[in-house]
Amino acid sequence: MIEQAPFGRTGHLSSRVIFGAAALGAMSDERAYATLELVVAAGVNHLDTAWSYGRAEEAMRPWLSEYRSRVFLASKTRERNGRLAREGLEDSLRRLGVDQLDLIQLHNLVEPDEWQTAFSADGAVAALAAARDEGLVRHVGITGHGLRIPAMHLRSLREFDFDSVLFPLNFSLMQSAAYEADVNDLLDLCATRGVAVQTIKSIARGRWASGYEGPRYSWYEPLRDAAAIDRAVRYVLGREGLFLNSTSDANALPLVLDAAASAHIGDIPDDAQMQADSDEFAITALFDGGELERI
Repeated sequence: MIEQAPFGRTGHLSSRVIFGAAALGAMSDERAYATLELVVAAGVNHLDTAWSYGRAEEAMRPWLSEYRSRVFLASKTRERNGRLAREGLEDSLRRLGVDQLDLIQLHNLVEPDEWQTAFSADGAVAALAAARDEGLVRHVGITGHGLRIPAMHLRSLREFDFDSVLFPLNFSLMQSAAYEADVNDLLDLCATRGVAVQTIKSIARGRWASGYEGPRYSWYEPLRDAAAIDRAVRYVLGREGLFLNSTSDANALPLVLDAAASAHIGDIPDDAQMQADSDEFAITALFDGGELERI
């Protein structure tokens, strides 16, 4: 069974794997229901979705109508304007068929102009804080992609006391000394404040090769080898205080769940093992030079 840990200061014991509901975005209601049954049976009790994940929120609604109380439910908004962020939150509640979210997150808050808008008097941060005070949500967090995001999360946490952060973490990304330093600074601050730390892109192999014509269920190519996925998952879950959000490629989900079931704190593959996987499977960093994926 997948270990649970306090999700920051929220008071919730969350499974250390969080189900990334982007995997449901193009699924039928029936397949989405079965997928949710699979992850919950494996011990997952924390679901993460977003208004922008296709029809994921609608696909979750039938399952949530029966089992809402069994899970910590999170969603996201891309809106930076306060009125639009509030409208998006209300629409997510309607699509999910629930009265309250456990967590609403500002999705990919990194660009300076968007950051200024979000933190303005009539911006999304103030609007979501007001929604929290009204009881529509219980907690407010921030997410992001790319090499700049740990540093931007630090900036955001200086302005507002967010309950959670989310950023990419895997071996290839941590080979950047600057990125590793920013991540460590962010982890130190989050530990001090009791901010929950979520990670993404744990099993990313790299960007799709030019000319690839097969099915794509995420914007990057995931690893497919079970042993490599096991090591990639343990690279994250071997670290205390981290949660791993599963990939949007549902085909890899059973392997991630299997790996997580045997992962425990302190069991981190060494750099030689991780480098060997990088060499064998041609793993490359998803971002370089501060590049940002708008996803």
